[in-house]
Amino acid sequence: MLEVSRNTVVNAYERLFAEGFIETRIGDGTYVAQLHALSKPMQPGESFGIEPQLHLGFRLPAASLFNQHRIHEGAPKAFRIGMPAIDLFPFDDWARLQSRFWRREPVDHMGYGHPAGEPQLRELIAQYLRHARGLKCDPSQIVITLGAQQAIMICSALLLHPEDEVVIENPCYWAAAGAFSCLGVKMNGIAVDNDGLQTSQLQRIPKARLAYVSPSCQYPTGATLSMARRLELLKWAEEKKSWIIEDDYDGEYRYSGTPLTPLAAIDQSNRVLYIGSFSKVMYPGLRLGYLVAPKQLVDQFLLMRTMSTRQPPMNDQMAMALFLSEGHFQKHSRRMRRAALLRRDALLQAWNQHLSHIGEMQQVSSGLHVTIRLANFVTEQRLIAQALSEGIEITPLSASWLPGSSEAQTGRYGLVLGFACVKVPDILRAVETLKYAWAQR
Repeated sequence: MLEVSRNTVVNAYERLFAEGFIETRIGDGTYVAQLHALSKPMQPGESFGIEPQLHLGFRLPAASLFNQHRIHEGAPKAFRIGMPAIDLFPFDDWARLQSRFWRREPVDHMGYGHPAGEPQLRELIAQYLRHARGLKCDPSQIVITLGAQQAIMICSALLLHPEDEVVIENPCYWAAAGAFSCLGVKMNGIAVDNDGLQTSQLQRIPKARLAYVSPSCQYPTGATLSMARRLELLKWAEEKKSWIIEDDYDGEYRYSGTPLTPLAAIDQSNRVLYIGSFSKVMYPGLRLGYLVAPKQLVDQFLLMRTMSTRQPPMNDQMAMALFLSEGHFQKHSRRMRRAALLRRDALLQAWNQHLSHIGEMQQVSSGLHVTIRLANFVTEQRLIAQALSEGIEITPLSASWLPGSSEAQTGRYGLVLGFACVKVPDILRAVETLKYAWAQR
């Protein structure tokens, strides 16, 4: 005998019945259920294969070509791209604003908020865009997003079907190309020169439904789209009834001259979707961005947002609203711009002094990175590997070209260096390290 209580036996039978191991027959009794045999256990070294019903087509394999996302572990290091001067982040101010939000016991902000985001933050962003970027828009047109990447994905999902054709700069911003690939969209690359996207090539892609551009600072070349080409691109969109995604990449970082007016500010036919982000002034982990949608698309964007991710965390939205309304953002932006300029100049001077034989480093007028062109793939990969062995991150230019790009295209290989996230002494030490590491070739 097991010498257990009746309750224990009853609980055991109820558990077996709930999990389907036994079945009862009225007036007959309880029997072991007839279960299908399990597949044989996996042997050591075996791995799961993709089941036929999980058909991935060509989308995710294509998107994986653009997956350059890095998990940033530890403090920023030279020459990491996509990172601002977070050593200058106003930690005390931000902590105070977050604490103020929670101390007020904000029960009215703890439910499901508006899918477009906190109304106060949208109002403040509209004011900021009007004064800082010359873009007049209604707060109802603004959708708060989880960074620029989500805005790109939402725009693409709403406006495009699989197999639709889009225009994208080539070399391109890898995250945008990855978003289009996930949706099964056909990308047509158009070359970039010192004046940005070569708009004269648009006519060779008559079926393009959308163009993705970063007029303020093209990644990775750093080019700024000229006013003449901005007007030509807008004319193309109006005539073709196509859309333009304007990614204001690094738009806050302009070091010389007056920033050119955004496409969305001079768009007369409501064909431009403007995307901005707080990542490069605040910090990337904040994951707060915004989309300014044409008025005729606002309702569709809200529906898509409602059915997907709703709004970003409310405490971050409210803290950002306070950061803007109390003038901290404007002050911090100016400080970050001055720091980035100082670090750009330090890198340029040190490079020209010690590494000019590797390749020419031009003085960029905007953005947080600089590109050095190289002759071939072998040199590019060797220099990057040697730098990485010394703990220095450098991004290959070749990874930004679309698949199928001609090997003969000029400027295909090179080094992309971010200069904003490390202090001037660290920049100088990194250049000295590269000088000796690259001398061992």
